[in-house]
Amino acid sequence: MDFAVNGSPREVSEAIERYARAQGNVTALVVPWESTTTTLNMAVTLVKSDGWAIEHTNLGTISLTAESDGTRVGIVAADPDREDRARLVAVFERFARDIEQRLGDPAATDSRQGRS
Repeated sequence: MDFAVNGSPREVSEAIERYARAQGNVTALVVPWESTTTTLNMAVTLVKSDGWAIEHTNLGTISLTAESDGTRVGIVAADPDREDRARLVAVFERFARDIEQRLGDPAATDSRQGRS
């Protein structure tokens, strides 16, 4: 999924983090060592808590790239090698669609970039 939004990559990442926290079962965090001065990469994980134990399952990556008129958002799902793969993919796809609906600028989306 690929779409454009208004704001800087930092502003967009903060909005995504807030939305993920509000969901309660998904986290989205900037990964500084995988980011550059023009691109922020975010890891998206499913969080499962059981008492003191917390399990994070990788769902995918969000890349936020600065452009002259805003930020390009690229969302790529991980390919989990697990028996519950279909459920994990569904959770991530729902999260990605929600992010696009909340932040995306339909007029700026480039369908040639593989938007789904």
